[in-house]
Amino acid sequence: PPVLRLYGHSSLFYWWPVWAVGYLMALLTYLGGHRYMVGSDSELFHPSSNLGVVFFLVLFLVILVTNVAVRGLASGVVILAILLGTVTLAYFDLWDSILAWVGHLRIHLNFAAYFWFSTLLFLAWALSFFVFDRMTFWEIKPGQITQDFVFGSGSRSFDTEGMVIEKYRGDLFRHWLLGLGAGDLHIRTAGPTSERIDIPNVLFIGTKINTIQEMIAIRPDAFSHTTVR
Repeated sequence: PPVLRLYGHSSLFYWWPVWAVGYLMALLTYLGGHRYMVGSDSELFHPSSNLGVVFFLVLFLVILVTNVAVRGLASGVVILAILLGTVTLAYFDLWDSILAWVGHLRIHLNFAAYFWFSTLLFLAWALSFFVFDRMTFWEIKPGQITQDFVFGSGSRSFDTEGMVIEKYRGDLFRHWLLGLGAGDLHIRTAGPTSERIDIPNVLFIGTKINTIQEMIAIRPDAFSHTTVR
């Protein structure tokens, strides 16, 4: 019988824009930066504060949307407008002039700061996404859902008769933009010992939910004499 495997991911998955933008800023600093003396050593800085403003805004927005639910289209549009406005001002090199109005509180990070922060975050993100999040997974077969663990022999299985499955993707910015179509899967089993199962941050949930609903509606004996590839 066909088998669909689902992985839930931690909120760290949504942090990919931070290390991606950090590497971009490191590259721009490397290509267009100048060396300035800091103590007895020279450090590579970009002369414009545009890079620092954009990086800190992306970092702030990711922290915000991964900890606070941004519901509704209006909230997502506001965040996108802020991000677009920040990038537009950086494109026209206006942030130095704007920050001059508030006591020249400009933002500058050297090449090493962008590079090492992005590298450490990327390593944590990659380990979480490709290793730790895959230690536990769910297998959906016709008539049965099973939670398996990579280490250990324990597993939990649930019969799908009367089971209710819902997808939740109400956070426009986190699920659609940062998550690239991710969403949370809520499963409620039937029977006297009804249990709620939450599988967070399932990638491409929209393309999987129909398949899941079809598979839980199929009884296992339908495949007793059929081979499916």
